Amino acid sequence: MQPIANPADPRYTQGSWPTPRASALPPKSPPTCRQALMETRNFNFSAGPAVLPLPVLQKAQEEMLCLPGVGASVLEISHRSPAFDEIIVAAEANLRKLFDISDDYAVLFLQGGSRLQFSMVPMNLMGPQSNTADYILTGSWGKKAAAEAKKVGTVNTAYTAADSNFDHVPEQGQLELSSDAAYVHYCCNETIQGVQFKTEPETPAGVPLICDASSDFMHRKLDVSKYGMIYACAQKNAGPAGVTIVIMRKDLAERSDANLPSYLNYNTHID
Repeated sequence: MQPIANPADPRYTQGSWPTPRASALPPKSPPTCRQALMETRNFNFSAGPAVLPLPVLQKAQEEMLCLPGVGASVLEISHRSPAFDEIIVAAEANLRKLFDISDDYAVLFLQGGSRLQFSMVPMNLMGPQSNTADYILTGSWGKKAAAEAKKVGTVNTAYTAADSNFDHVPEQGQLELSSDAAYVHYCCNETIQGVQFKTEPETPAGVPLICDASSDFMHRKLDVSKYGMIYACAQKNAGPAGVTIVIMRKDLAERSDANLPSYLNYNTHID
């Protein structure tokens, strides 16, 4: 049996008291969140959600139990309430200010991640006017987007870097674009392959550029006027997982077929 330490014992004061066995020591508790914040924070640069600024987390923590002036948590209030309307209006206003987004564009907060946009884009933008779209393939996400578009219409592969295992992005002159395409789609930053466009591809006159900007959205300012649509799941630079931001030229939504399931129709969310 392990002896009980007695402060009056000379061995205790002289530092010669037997060291307790590891099994006799109380289990070490993991550091609390507050202790971890004081010592170090882990930054996730891998797949999935990225780091959020500490003041943002602290603000969310502060108001989680009770949103000021509301008497309830933000998790408990109605999405139709004035309090929530104020939140969503402010979020849109901030995005418009950061990117100088004109009134010609709608700013939408949707669900389903970018994976749902892989389907919604062709479902809404392909149609009688043009049932063909150009896809620039520089990695896994572009491939997945093109695969969904093929279920809706014809996909013209304007460029693919598959032969080199997607280790680069193309030069403008390498793109084989269609003058009558419904749109040109590309992913500006392929996280799995690690390639990123430094500038936007140029499209034929009248053909809108559609961008999956999920992994580098808001890391730099974009000229939104160059795009017909930008979409991005928010968990990298814009906020926590769970929302997809769509910035869409309003006239493109006029292409949407009224017979689409209502929640897959962009006009439902714009209106």
